[in-house]
Amino acid sequence: MIAIAMDIVEPARLLWIAAEDSLTAAARVPEIGGLAVEYAAGIPEALEYLKRSRIDAAVVVFPLPEYTPAEALEELQRADGGIPLILWDPSMGLQDAVHLVKLGAFDVLGGEAGPERLAAVIEDAIADRRSQVSAHPDADEPWRRILVGSTQPFQEVVRMVRLVGSRRSTVLITGETGTGKEMAARAVHMAGPRGRLPMVSVCCSALPENLLEAELFGHVRGAFTGALNQRIGRFEQADRSTLFLDEIGDMPLELQAKLLRVLQEREFQRLGSSENIRVDVRVVAATNADLPERVRQGRFREDLYYRLHVVPIHLPPLRARLGDVAALTHHFLRKICRLEDLPLKQISREALHRLSEYSWPGNVRQLENAIERAIVLSGDRAMLYPSDFPLDGPIPRPATGRASANFVHVPDDGLDFEQTVGQIARGILEQALRKTNGNKKMAADLLRLKRTTLAAKLRSLESIAPELAAMASDFVHCA
Repeated sequence: MIAIAMDIVEPARLLWIAAEDSLTAAARVPEIGGLAVEYAAGIPEALEYLKRSRIDAAVVVFPLPEYTPAEALEELQRADGGIPLILWDPSMGLQDAVHLVKLGAFDVLGGEAGPERLAAVIEDAIADRRSQVSAHPDADEPWRRILVGSTQPFQEVVRMVRLVGSRRSTVLITGETGTGKEMAARAVHMAGPRGRLPMVSVCCSALPENLLEAELFGHVRGAFTGALNQRIGRFEQADRSTLFLDEIGDMPLELQAKLLRVLQEREFQRLGSSENIRVDVRVVAATNADLPERVRQGRFREDLYYRLHVVPIHLPPLRARLGDVAALTHHFLRKICRLEDLPLKQISREALHRLSEYSWPGNVRQLENAIERAIVLSGDRAMLYPSDFPLDGPIPRPATGRASANFVHVPDDGLDFEQTVGQIARGILEQALRKTNGNKKMAADLLRLKRTTLAAKLRSLESIAPELAAMASDFVHCA
């Protein structure tokens, strides 16, 4: 029995689609542990199953009566475009397999693809599906829809929002630029009863001091030159709701003192008036600045810092939660295509892998911009590829310590050129051989090499990578 190593609360559901006579042949249906497997005899039965049940991945075994792989793929995608579809056809050639992947198949297996290979592909497919599902949490917590991610660092943010949402306590959200501090503020607002009213927002760095004070507290007619009418400030607008103070670290010192009084007394005066106005406002502040350091520098009031720092929420940078990149990518694909009134575009596994390896110095905002650019510049093409994402800067090396075939970082103390080039060559050859299930001819075609050249390169690396030689075979497999 093959075990799927998935850390999940409930068993993943796999739909196995094959011709009726194939379903009766026990040898053709592997026993897979850790999965709830359902069976459908052909595409029509599979479509009926999809109407009434949720599944995490599907394996389609060919030949199927009346359906080519492309036709079956199209029918199943129309039923549910988010299901990872794995096509298994012993007669499939490499060019046809590549074409089907471009059409949206999660993976294509052929020839003598064995049980271990099948289990690995299914595990990847289920992980991909669940990363998409995490972007659409339960309807009883609508605020979860704007906090996309399931990695451990981000789950701490979700936990804090859930705990503080229904309270009145002041919240201070910190994190680098582009980490989504305003989205976290909106989640805090939506997670409690104040979410019934609109959240009111002010950017503290966008206005000079005199205008910012009037923006926050309002003014009466004649309070200053140009004050022709009375104006209600943001605090008053946010009564019984939430006031979001973005970039609080840039607020002028004199205004900080007035803000402190409002937080302590829950009342204020409009500019030019002596009347005290009481409000019930929940304040959520955000900053990318190091406020304790600004306190030491005398640029931020210490008493205000502690008044704001009642419930701190720190948003981790995207490079610390790269496991959320897939879910964020699918979330932004849906969002941007909907806003642009475009059919939903798909992203290739290679492109998603590239995005998941990048360090994202601009965090979630940079990822969203990259996806929007790729959607716009890809025109009518339905699939996005790695070339659609010309990322600036280095892509980090994999956790295994091997040099990446996409990028090599030269450290300050230098590197061994020959050794590094050898590692890159080994990585490329290993990928090609795995994609072709060890077939040298197909691997050579994939790398645009002569078969004799590929064989020579394998021999040259045999001393440092004997597993490559063991992986390569002369038999015709397709995987």
